[in-house]
Amino acid sequence: MTLSRYSSRLISGCVLAALLLTACGAQEAETVPAHTAAPVPAPLPSPAATAGPSPAAEPAAGLITSGLTGLPLEGSSLPRPLAVMINNAPAARPQSGISEADILYEVLAEGGITRLIGIFQSHTGVVKIGPIRSIRPYLIDIGESYRGVTVHAGGSPAAYAILQKEKKDDMDEIGRAGAYFWRDKERKAPHNLFSNAAKLREGADKLGYAGTAEVPGYLFTDKDDVLTEGEPAAEFNINFLLKSYTVSYKYSSERGTYLRGVNGKPHLDLNNGNPVEAANVIVMGADHKVLDDVGRLQIDIELGGEAVLFQRGQAVKGRWSRKPEDVIRFVKRDGKEAAMYPGVTHILIVPNSPTFSSHMEVSRVPVST
Repeated sequence: MTLSRYSSRLISGCVLAALLLTACGAQEAETVPAHTAAPVPAPLPSPAATAGPSPAAEPAAGLITSGLTGLPLEGSSLPRPLAVMINNAPAARPQSGISEADILYEVLAEGGITRLIGIFQSHTGVVKIGPIRSIRPYLIDIGESYRGVTVHAGGSPAAYAILQKEKKDDMDEIGRAGAYFWRDKERKAPHNLFSNAAKLREGADKLGYAGTAEVPGYLFTDKDDVLTEGEPAAEFNINFLLKSYTVSYKYSSERGTYLRGVNGKPHLDLNNGNPVEAANVIVMGADHKVLDDVGRLQIDIELGGEAVLFQRGQAVKGRWSRKPEDVIRFVKRDGKEAAMYPGVTHILIVPNSPTFSSHMEVSRVPVST
């Protein structure tokens, strides 16, 4: 083994050990604005992904197609997305509104916990969203990639430094947007902060933020197209770091979606009792770096790396890629961007340490479609 390869493995092992050590506390550190904090350095830009399959058919007269879900909608335009930071601690489950997000991310915060980021655009009447929690620099980046108004309550010093210095379009319950949130008395703080689509859009308008935006869209295939590549994947489990954050997805051939579970139980939306499900699930590996003794992280969501796309009961291996100012995309082994099936997409970001595949367990029992 060469010295460089040995050093690389040693560094990866140290990062994982630091993440696991911090996870033992399993307590999230929330902060208020810190004017002396500096933003984390920006990673290098990623390679570009090339287009692949043709997009789905044009919608009927009087309808438009969502660039995030590929589904037809009534109207002539869509509002600017809301990028909402959603609490995923055990005490915060089940959450409200997450079945109505067009895109749902899950990514680590400190202490081994994960955060959900819901990108809301198509469903304009979501009656309750939350519990809402704090923000980190890479969460700002994810929300802004969809041109969204960032919705949060508090944040790390580095996140506040970015928001203040760059004058981001954000709604912070701790800051000047507090009037557009409420506390649910049936839950204990800090797992009881909520808002809804109407309040958030009203607040964004009062704060002078643009109501529309040019949102990068995905490539979609027809809903009836048969997937001809990949390996059978009836269900799969994703483990981030802590056992209390083990996520499962089980394919339903009847619904054409993967139904999400957490710790062996179905993940349901408290608003309506609907399952949290996705037509497309992307699991991607990213480099994680521990920044301080609190366990705050820097996560590289620019460089690209290994990824698996789950659709129609099949797992397709490839890579994730991201152009500057663009959203994360899945690229197949032939170098072409994969087309999504119309519907919701979930994107789960796991550490590359000790290996990307160590966070994923796939059942390859064939599934009839």
